[in-house]
Amino acid sequence: MFTGIIETLGTITALSNEGTNRHFTVKSPLATELKVDQSVAHDGVCLTVVDVEGDLYTVTAVEETLNRTNLGERKTGDRINLERCTKVGDRLDGHIVQGHVDTTARVQAIEERDGSWNLRFEHSVADHHLTVQKGSITVNGVSLTVVDAAPEGFSVTIIPYTWEHTGFHALSVGDAVNLEFDVVGKYVAEMMSRRS
Repeated sequence: MFTGIIETLGTITALSNEGTNRHFTVKSPLATELKVDQSVAHDGVCLTVVDVEGDLYTVTAVEETLNRTNLGERKTGDRINLERCTKVGDRLDGHIVQGHVDTTARVQAIEERDGSWNLRFEHSVADHHLTVQKGSITVNGVSLTVVDAAPEGFSVTIIPYTWEHTGFHALSVGDAVNLEFDVVGKYVAEMMSRRS
């Protein structure tokens, strides 16, 4: 489990394919604290550490993950949001995040608002794509509050600290981002659909 509070940015230093899997080697100050078999969220995607060497570590994404997330579009040199899994007893500063990406969205607009940034995202219309005004959403692993919600998209506002310490400052209109909808909302929606 994660909280959506990003610890640091990492840099993808190498990519290699093995069958339909892709190995990502990431340079990060967190690497020296990691061990094989640990879970780390990469732009919100929970991946298992398979190798650690100095300030580099490697994770593997299977074909399903590459198809469902923005990891299939990532290249060497890209920066990526990183969060280690939550320890029992830690504060839950964001919201409950599983690291299981539901879908991707595209950046539709980025608007600077005198000290903050409003970002609008567009995604496909589907029953399980749930956003509500003032509800929680995870974008590239970052826990955020929805400002406006519609069936085909939503907007969020980013404060300066989050803008500077995550990958949001590097986004452009048209870029793909990973979305994880609020797990509580997904369970409620599923229960309601079964009652109908």
